[in-house]
Amino acid sequence: MRRTLACLGLATVANGKIYFSETFGDDWESRWVKSTWKESEGAQGKWALSAGKWHGDEAEDKGMQTAEDSKFFGMSAAFDSFSNADKELIIQYQAKYEKDIECGGGYLKIGPKMEDQTKFGDPTAYNIMFGPDKCGYTKRTHLIFGYKGKNVLKKADLDYKQEGEGTSHLYRLVLKPDNTVRVEIDEEKIYEGSITDDWEVLKPKEIEDPEDKKPSDWSDDSMIDDPEDKKPDGWVTEAHC
Repeated sequence: MRRTLACLGLATVANGKIYFSETFGDDWESRWVKSTWKESEGAQGKWALSAGKWHGDEAEDKGMQTAEDSKFFGMSAAFDSFSNADKELIIQYQAKYEKDIECGGGYLKIGPKMEDQTKFGDPTAYNIMFGPDKCGYTKRTHLIFGYKGKNVLKKADLDYKQEGEGTSHLYRLVLKPDNTVRVEIDEEKIYEGSITDDWEVLKPKEIEDPEDKKPSDWSDDSMIDDPEDKKPDGWVTEAHC
């Protein structure tokens, strides 16, 4: 699994800076810390460095592989802090499933530095979560933004593409300075739009008034008699037998 985190300047691609890149060479363990957050429960899964059953060049195609079923997996690597102000931020990586899964994900989390990386897991704070996720019939490519202490999901799910067993898929996220986003899988655009439109990061323009209540004489009947209604002068009522 190859991962790249880069920022591109607005002027030219040549101004781009790569903040993190990983090909999982022989010294990968000097950069990565395996999570132990589920170890005490006996649910922490083991990792293996492998190119998998299907590959081109075995040495070049090696990545981190989950080596056990029905376990929790997590690992993290640190990189220098950065700002993507006035720049495009690009996050991309490859993921390959050797077999279908019942419930699990192959996503990345980009977030603030941790004091103890061995505790990396589900409650860990993050700025961006991106990648495939499946549990039962629910399948989607997650793109979640951390905003003001909340993890904000996209209003409509992105397509799930991680279906082919043994097929490597390239995931790319481009976050632009104008708060728009483009998502590509295998270099095919699956989404492009605005964070303010498609994520609930702004307060709604209209909210319910908690003090609003019906008047004491309010009637829920769809039609009621008019108490002021009366027959006009000269009204004749005729009875027929």
